[in-house]
Amino acid sequence: MQQVAVLAARRPSRLARWFWSLLVAIVGFAASIAAWDFVNGLLARSPILGGIAMTLLALFCSVLLIIALRELAAFSRLRRVDRIQTAAAAALISGEVKDARAVLGQLETLYKGRADTEWGRERLAERSGDVLDGDGLIGLAEADILAPLDQRALREVEAAARQVAMVTAIVPLALADVFTALTANLRMIRRIAEIYGGRSGVLGSWRLTRTVLTHLVATGAVAVGDDLIGSVAGGGVLSKVSRRFGEGVINGALTARVGVAAIEVCRPLPFHSVKRPAVTALVKRALTGLFGAGSK
Repeated sequence: MQQVAVLAARRPSRLARWFWSLLVAIVGFAASIAAWDFVNGLLARSPILGGIAMTLLALFCSVLLIIALRELAAFSRLRRVDRIQTAAAAALISGEVKDARAVLGQLETLYKGRADTEWGRERLAERSGDVLDGDGLIGLAEADILAPLDQRALREVEAAARQVAMVTAIVPLALADVFTALTANLRMIRRIAEIYGGRSGVLGSWRLTRTVLTHLVATGAVAVGDDLIGSVAGGGVLSKVSRRFGEGVINGALTARVGVAAIEVCRPLPFHSVKRPAVTALVKRALTGLFGAGSK
């Protein structure tokens, strides 16, 4: 998982981007010409068969267009969350009330129509008029709107860490833990994005995953040290449990770190008045009772 995070976080070279772009363009152009010749050939042989082929090709192109529009909408949602994050960070630095109120307006637009944030938005509207500083307004938004979403996101992280740790410890297959860690982390990142309003498509999920892994590497949180393992399993974990259990704790801790990075990337507001989730506490809650030693 550490190696995957480091490799995925690297930006591809310009030459590699040109290579893949040209390859996709050539394959797409060749496929288009082949489909056109195929339809024209059928039309020449039989108008009925050519019409059926033309209809199927038109339906296929329509589906591709719908998928492209959905991907564009997903990228738009992710960019909206990025803009709110940037504006909130600037408002916290400036401390201006007008900047903070502009951020609250963007947050209201983002969560408008969501029933799970309705109570928090109403409470924020009632209390925001009494606050005269930007930091206080951002703190109110965190407490009233994002606090319930934070709890849901943390439960997703704990569930993913528990699943990865359990499969790694129990299943003896060499690639089972790799496959489980990959799928669980991708699903966790996608669900966290959905919780905070940044739902993504296929390409958007890849872009989001790269952003999360880049953030993880940039903050130096990709490595798991003995101090974290000892604090989770009660000290001396490798001498108290089997090697597979130790690997389960390590993979569970890495998954929790990926989850915290995903929360920081997908959360519209930076952690300010609300304390940033602690990876050690997350792993302890996720693995309590799973290996026995986790409850010590």
